[in-house]
Amino acid sequence: MKKNNSDINLRIEKLREEIRRHDHLYYVLAQPEVSDAKYDELYAELKKIEDENPHLITPDSPTQRVGGAPTKEFQNVTHSIPMLSLSNTYSEEDIRDFDKRVNGLLEGRQYSYVCELKFDGVSLAIRYENGILKSAITRGDGVQGDEITQNVKTIRSVPLKLNISSTLPRNCEIRGEVVMNHTDFNKMNEEKELTGEKLFANPRNSVAGTLKLQDPQIVGTRPLRFIAYLLLDQLNDGNHFDNLHKLKQLGFLVDTNAKRFDDIEGVINFWKEWEIKRESLPFDIDGIVVKVNSLRQQEMLGAIAKSPRWAIACKFKSRKADTILLDIKLQVGRTGTITPVAILEPVKIGGTMVSRASLYNEDYIREKDIRIGDTVVVERGGDVIPKVTSVLFENRKKTSVPFIFPKKCPECKSKLVRFDDEANYYCENSECPMQIRGRIIHWAARGAMDISGLGDAVVDQLVSNEFVHNVADLYDLFKFRDKLKSLERWGEKSVDNLLDGIEKSKSREFNRILFALGIRHVGSSISQVIVDHFSTIEELMKVSVENLQNINEIGPKIAESIVRYLSDPHNKKVVTRLKAAGLKMASQRNKKSGPFQGKNIVLTGSLSNFTRDQAKELIESLGGKVSSTVSKNIDILVVGLDAGSKLEKAKKLGIETWDEEKFLSIINLHKKVTDV
Repeated sequence: MKKNNSDINLRIEKLREEIRRHDHLYYVLAQPEVSDAKYDELYAELKKIEDENPHLITPDSPTQRVGGAPTKEFQNVTHSIPMLSLSNTYSEEDIRDFDKRVNGLLEGRQYSYVCELKFDGVSLAIRYENGILKSAITRGDGVQGDEITQNVKTIRSVPLKLNISSTLPRNCEIRGEVVMNHTDFNKMNEEKELTGEKLFANPRNSVAGTLKLQDPQIVGTRPLRFIAYLLLDQLNDGNHFDNLHKLKQLGFLVDTNAKRFDDIEGVINFWKEWEIKRESLPFDIDGIVVKVNSLRQQEMLGAIAKSPRWAIACKFKSRKADTILLDIKLQVGRTGTITPVAILEPVKIGGTMVSRASLYNEDYIREKDIRIGDTVVVERGGDVIPKVTSVLFENRKKTSVPFIFPKKCPECKSKLVRFDDEANYYCENSECPMQIRGRIIHWAARGAMDISGLGDAVVDQLVSNEFVHNVADLYDLFKFRDKLKSLERWGEKSVDNLLDGIEKSKSREFNRILFALGIRHVGSSISQVIVDHFSTIEELMKVSVENLQNINEIGPKIAESIVRYLSDPHNKKVVTRLKAAGLKMASQRNKKSGPFQGKNIVLTGSLSNFTRDQAKELIESLGGKVSSTVSKNIDILVVGLDAGSKLEKAKKLGIETWDEEKFLSIINLHKKVTDV
């Protein structure tokens, strides 16, 4: 029985509310109630209904977080109220002076302070109209910033629709900080290392770099979090501490460590307390922010130059210490990258005992003239990993000698190589024990083959017990089912779940397999570019460096890396085994040609004979590519019922438009010709 519009509307709204609730539980409260599989099931149902009824899609639907084509440039927007920078202080004396100034300007009135952690991230202003996210703007120069709405929509802790009520505003601006947790940052950098991409220096840099990306699809894969710290609405008679509670009610992450104090002594104690406790946090802070609580008093105090008189940033002292460099060891990364690590005489920095620090590469050691036995300065700045920043040459022993970078891998003793224009050495033995683990972990990761149950601990067991020596061995694990059950902490169910996850990974598309192989410099976006030009792995294995470089987004390093990887006998064997195991080593899109070959097509409105996904699949199977937005690069607009603004835009650009009848006739004509 076909559902009527009323039933469909009710089901859509129920699904949206349920998904929003689960997003809030997972990304804001960290208290998930359902499994990933159940969440995916709800999302898939909503997506299917919306694809079949595109006229019912709304901007606040959970399906609209990631979408649209990459942006060519960001629009510059003026802030409703300037985003002022804060005056900084590093001393108790300056904090007391700040309090004296506030007391004098308020002429003896009672006042209180709110203290919050100062997150080391990127500031944003997000505007809501009638409870729906309207725009998001970077701080910029404080007066104007870039409008990056599509990127911000991908951040799961940013609600697309506010939890509004009679006591909460519908039209408002929320300001806050975008941050990245240490664990997420380290994992992201490990993935970048595996594909030979440049690593981010620290979480703040990774956030800033991500928000500048012009493709929301890529931004959506990055683990960003938004923590709200300011509510701007038409009311200005409340206080900041209550507004933090309102922000939480509206659906935002807020600083749960924020406290209110009636005197400056409480503020100073809070500052000192968090200077010691900062290491316990999962993200970076570089101080605390102190604000006068009353909004009316904030207005009375006003601002001077570019800073408000009612707030101040109390920074922490630099985290560094002197210690002895006992040794320099080489660490092997997942792609064979060799990183020199300083082994230090343990020293306490910012409440944490440090015994190891990064030395980056051979050039860094030479530039700083770092030698074993030196007294060195070690810092813990914005970086998660401590680093050696300088040498106290006056303490150097006369017997010290320059460090000579070893020429053999510390794990497998293979010869190390260093490529032109690169600072790192590499171990190119893909069966090096450290690389085996890394490559399998990358293969199983979400965004690659997405194999549930194949985490770091499981990979360690499989490699240690010599069940796997490369990714192709995963697809033979079913032969060892009984032996796997005998492993520590394993049982029948866990073994079956792992084998089921491996079997399901065979359905992953060709571009994800290319990315999962871990070819240096080949990330997820480059993998898609390759698949758009080569329909099979065999075609790709025959191509030359020169021909690869003819492709727009592929430069010399990427081309050489691909050819070198696919010409290696060991890697060839792995690829052959993967294909024999049933993995898709061919592009479904490029396998067939047809009437849409080389055409960029946009679908708009509701089609009678197909769902949106069915039409998309059909176009791609006949050689075309489906885009979501109308631009001068589009060849055809297929128009269904209730077509919206895309049709008007297409007419202005002179794009060819087809109704569903013409679309069907082209498909049927092709079918008749090919059936003859």
